[in-house]
Amino acid sequence: MTEKILNVLFLCTGNSARSILAESILRKDGAGRFNAFSAGSHPKGDVNPLAIETLEKMNYPTHRLRSKSWDDFDRHDSPRMDFVFTVCDNAAGEVCPIWPGLPIKAHWGIEDPAAVEGTKIQKLAAFALAFRDLRHRISLFASLPLAGLEAPARQENVMAIGKKEVRPAQ
Repeated sequence: MTEKILNVLFLCTGNSARSILAESILRKDGAGRFNAFSAGSHPKGDVNPLAIETLEKMNYPTHRLRSKSWDDFDRHDSPRMDFVFTVCDNAAGEVCPIWPGLPIKAHWGIEDPAAVEGTKIQKLAAFALAFRDLRHRISLFASLPLAGLEAPARQENVMAIGKKEVRPAQ
């Protein structure tokens, strides 16, 4: 029996950095099990170039990444989401659309690397840290036995991932 490929949407206000990183990470690390998407409540319109640079350095896909509105996923012809994760505190506090299919939702707050000021090296370090934190959480998510879990257990598990201190050993 073939396991259903699950749709996952990562939300952030601007959809230019954290949600973009998450989309790319899950697209590669969850290939064959998950379809990854990202969007923003107030998209900037452009992907942060340091997000692209970080993904390329880590050998993650950057093609088809673009800053888009969550309204793109609130239409009748949009893919039905199984999971929706907010990765910034602003998006978590906003009133989100009612997603068709009532996906499981959780908040996985990640510090905004695009807000870091300083040298390019300092900014890239912030992007690398956000990438590492997201990859760790996504790894925990992808390792869950989702097919064997009822909806309440799925919800509990994905919420717990968002509450974990994300600092894996280097």
